[in-house]
Amino acid sequence: MTETPQQDEMRRGPLAALRNSPAWHGLLLGGFALVTALILSLTDDATRGPIAERASEDLLASLAQVIPDDLHDNDLTADMRTVADGAEGDVPVYVATEDGQVSGVAFVLTGYGYSGAIRVLIGIAPDGSLLGVRVLSHTETPGLGDKIEIAKDDWVEDFTGRSLSDPGPEGWKVQKDGGIFDQFSGATITPRAVVGTVHRGLGLFDRHRATLLAAPAKTESD
Repeated sequence: MTETPQQDEMRRGPLAALRNSPAWHGLLLGGFALVTALILSLTDDATRGPIAERASEDLLASLAQVIPDDLHDNDLTADMRTVADGAEGDVPVYVATEDGQVSGVAFVLTGYGYSGAIRVLIGIAPDGSLLGVRVLSHTETPGLGDKIEIAKDDWVEDFTGRSLSDPGPEGWKVQKDGGIFDQFSGATITPRAVVGTVHRGLGLFDRHRATLLAAPAKTESD
């Protein structure tokens, strides 16, 4: 006599029946998800420290390009202030000091080019002139818009020494728009975004000059 499927499962035992049930497949899927989550968590814990350390090293290297080491005797990453600006929001500012006096500030603002966000690090001297400008990240077209990187072109060096009055308001544009800054052949939007972002940075400094140039509060250990 031929066994029915139910009789066959009963003969092979409850484990075989469980393996053929939807609950068994659900348990397998849940177990796989749990193991995957555990592996990801362990990997995140193992790499978080090195990633943070590398990010700190990259930040220090970038800051050194817009505020030279000979202009300060403090740790720029340790001395940071946040300015609340009506136009830019809350902006973290790295403050350079020498002998207890502010010798420069640096902060990051974001502009938007042809392909997306462009993060620009801006260093400014107490007199409001630019100590240096560096592009930290962007997604602009290789071979065209990426000339905003110091590694690809010295275009950003033209900002050094400039201020809100050098050039005047009309000069803070690319040449195609009537300003003094070069644009790139086939890529005007990218340099236009950087020029505008640097100009915004000078405006931010000017609005908060008194706060940013105030001598740091002394601690008991000073």
